[in-house]
Amino acid sequence: MSSLSSRRVRPCLKNNSYTCKNVNQTLKVTGAAITGRPVRGGLATVSFSSVFESMKQGMVDLLNYLYQFTDSMGFPSYGLAIILLTILIKLILYPLTKKQMISMAVMKELQPKVKEIQDKWKTRDPKKMSDMIMALYKENNANPMAGCLPLIIQMPILITLYRALFTFEYINADHAGFFWIVSLSERDPYYLMPLLAAGTTFLQSKMTISESDQTQRMMLYMMPLLIGWISMSIPSGMALYWVMFNVVGIAQQYYINMRYLKNNNNDNNNNNTTTKPLREDAAGK
Repeated sequence: MSSLSSRRVRPCLKNNSYTCKNVNQTLKVTGAAITGRPVRGGLATVSFSSVFESMKQGMVDLLNYLYQFTDSMGFPSYGLAIILLTILIKLILYPLTKKQMISMAVMKELQPKVKEIQDKWKTRDPKKMSDMIMALYKENNANPMAGCLPLIIQMPILITLYRALFTFEYINADHAGFFWIVSLSERDPYYLMPLLAAGTTFLQSKMTISESDQTQRMMLYMMPLLIGWISMSIPSGMALYWVMFNVVGIAQQYYINMRYLKNNNNDNNNNNTTTKPLREDAAGK
């Protein structure tokens, strides 16, 4: 590797990135990371494992920092550290989740109109039905895909927390428990945390899903069961994170819904129109 680097990599230096090609091998060197392997028509890339390892170490350091904070407050607990971590992440993601929740509240309100369009056009002209539903969403600034981005951002966080808890080295193992749980790196022996995860998922979903739609009604009951089943086989610290994520989300959704209902009532009383303030928020005002 060293001889190859001296002969081929050094002349290719550009923007702190070395890129060289030959018939059988492609090299890419960025900073101190070097990967070289045969690639069909492209550049070799840095392994994802090193990226996730760095994220895992960052999660470990953050949890230990939050634990030390709870210790300084006189309540040393890794469970409290995970709760603080959840609140911190929720605050960071709030600009995204706010738009998601507003959009979902608008869609729930529009569901009777959507159902009316479906009943009228589903068998007669499915394409026209889809076009009319999308036009209705556009008119009210509702985005059916608004919930995807927060979920996509959540995935690396969940994976990182999962990897961190499995091999976590606690500063003080005596504080690794939480109420009935002996260690947050172990599964909940009484399955109470999975039940809480399923229950809070159901409550949050019920605030945004319209049961008049058969597909959404099925998701309302299937998703909590899936979350509960997954929580039975993962570290209880992750289940605690999910429960608190849902609890904070329920509080945020309640605030959004109350604000929407207040604005909607005021708008109806004053202008005899519907959801203008909420629509403006859904558009990103």
